[in-house]
Amino acid sequence: MRILVVDGALARASAAVWADGCILARAGVDVARGQPTLLPGLAQQVLRQAGMKAEALDAVAAVVGPGGFTGLRAALALAQGLALAIGRPAIGVTSGEALAAGLSPAQRQGREVWTCVDTRRGRLLLERFAPGAETAMGPPQSLAPEELPEGVVPLLAGDAVEMALAALAARGVAAEDSGHRLPDAADAAAVAALRLAGRLPPLPALPLYVEPPAVRVPPQA
Repeated sequence: MRILVVDGALARASAAVWADGCILARAGVDVARGQPTLLPGLAQQVLRQAGMKAEALDAVAAVVGPGGFTGLRAALALAQGLALAIGRPAIGVTSGEALAAGLSPAQRQGREVWTCVDTRRGRLLLERFAPGAETAMGPPQSLAPEELPEGVVPLLAGDAVEMALAALAARGVAAEDSGHRLPDAADAAAVAALRLAGRLPPLPALPLYVEPPAVRVPPQA
């Protein structure tokens, strides 16, 4: 089973090739913008490093969000276009799934994981994972920090960890910071492989938007 995975959901552009349980090649650049320019080259780079042509792939996967509009669309367009060209399926992985997959089993043992993505509007997008689970308990939720669920001391990941930590500390909850901030294609690959094998529910390579894009309508002339 061979999968190319691309990600541009947050402040990183990354690509990886996964084959039979191993990452053969990975590459990434931490960047707030520029994913549309970077991702095609990164995909070519990891395929070359893996010694593999696109036609040898069994699937192409992309992180579908939540995340930034431009980076998501760039990764998804690349994955969909390549999958169509080689006649293979295009698979989706959520940002939360990729973030959770990047945590070690020791970190996750007995802990509920919360992945928190910053909306840049004073809110965060929360995906909750039961201990050891690869998929979230439900769809991502858009929450103000003070609306975070109660009764749990979670392990936190994502680019809105500081926001969540502060809100939970105000309640006297000492949540743990995993130190893991950004999803990566190499982490998403394991989730995509489980999905391709039918061991996780299917998820199409389509954008997962939790909130409407922040678009300003220009004034009428």
